[in-house]
Amino acid sequence: MKKALKKKALLPAVAATCAALMVSTLIGPAVAAPKADTAPAVVQAPLAPGTFTHPGVGVSRAQLDFVRAKVNAGAQPWTNAFNQARNSTYGSLSRTPKPRAVVECGSYSNPDLGCRDERGDAIAAYTTALIWYITRDDRYAQKSIQLMDAWSNTIRDHTNSNAPLQTAWSASSWPKAAELIKHVYGNWPNAGRFGTMLRNVYLPEIINGSNSNGNWELSMTEAIQGIGVFLDDAAVYDKAISLFRVRTPAFVYLESDGPLPRTKPSQNLNTRDKIVAYWQGQGTFVNGLTQETCRDFVHTGYGISAISHVLETSRIQGIDLYPEFGARLQHALGFQSRYERNLEAVPSWLCNGSLKRGLGPITEVGYNALHTRLGIGMANTQALTESRRPAGTNDLFVAWETLTHAENPS
Repeated sequence: MKKALKKKALLPAVAATCAALMVSTLIGPAVAAPKADTAPAVVQAPLAPGTFTHPGVGVSRAQLDFVRAKVNAGAQPWTNAFNQARNSTYGSLSRTPKPRAVVECGSYSNPDLGCRDERGDAIAAYTTALIWYITRDDRYAQKSIQLMDAWSNTIRDHTNSNAPLQTAWSASSWPKAAELIKHVYGNWPNAGRFGTMLRNVYLPEIINGSNSNGNWELSMTEAIQGIGVFLDDAAVYDKAISLFRVRTPAFVYLESDGPLPRTKPSQNLNTRDKIVAYWQGQGTFVNGLTQETCRDFVHTGYGISAISHVLETSRIQGIDLYPEFGARLQHALGFQSRYERNLEAVPSWLCNGSLKRGLGPITEVGYNALHTRLGIGMANTQALTESRRPAGTNDLFVAWETLTHAENPS
């Protein structure tokens, strides 16, 4: 297998006594979090389900049936969200797939030799599969199949510096589409070839994770998990959860971690200075701060979104990880949502008093899981989420989550 690209290792730390006092007012009551002295990086052996649930990547059949009933009844916000997806370029029946044998993506997709096309076709495959599920218009299922078949017949490799991230983003969407088509629509002769593509082209690029910024490895984890579900491969699924259990605590800080954030051992962030550097120069740590908060909210949102997706898929597969990681997701959403709303000055202790906002359409899944299903009060996340409905797509790996997850109790 190819090794996932290694990026700069840098990381730091710092504790903050005064900052700790603000946390409860920032975000509200939390899911119980384990204490640092009793919670090692890997809390327990990862376990794939004995039998995988299908469809079971990101959204379940019960959730989709809830959405279908709401749209067919013309209820909101689901109907507007459905129309948004159907009227987008990703929902177009005239879309022509643009597969490439080698997709080359440099930093920030420069050069872009198939990068946007691949991500777009993967999102389109998922979008048309969703539209089919809701409408039962077979043209949309056939469009999804056309897109997946074109790529499985063509792609052989990803290259250049962003290859692991590009692979992760695309491979986060492909299994969502494939699950709906294979296990609900059913008439897909080339499903086996598609699975071979995921195993031989996508998986080797991401299976070993990354020592780069946390959003890289969290997106990889989401993709690996989805591939494991589609392939009914317990070993692949377990690899995803192993990566997730180490990276998530190293991405989202909780006070129970102690004075410094947790770290990924392979990064050798063994001094406070290294930790602080890796956390973008931030030396004061409070509940919900992420490793990329002081970089920008865009990349922070990528990581938070991937965390929520892994937790949802795990729940669908019958192994609920919310008790273990729910507090981190809750506080990450609450902290970023508070400042994304831009209703107050940024304190000087936070990112030197300056934030780059732009969280993206990434709050619906976590908010629904924690607030709708578990009843946790999340005032800032709720205000931000409801103000931005219907949530669309970030054109990378997040798409139509108001449609699939808004107020969805299933």
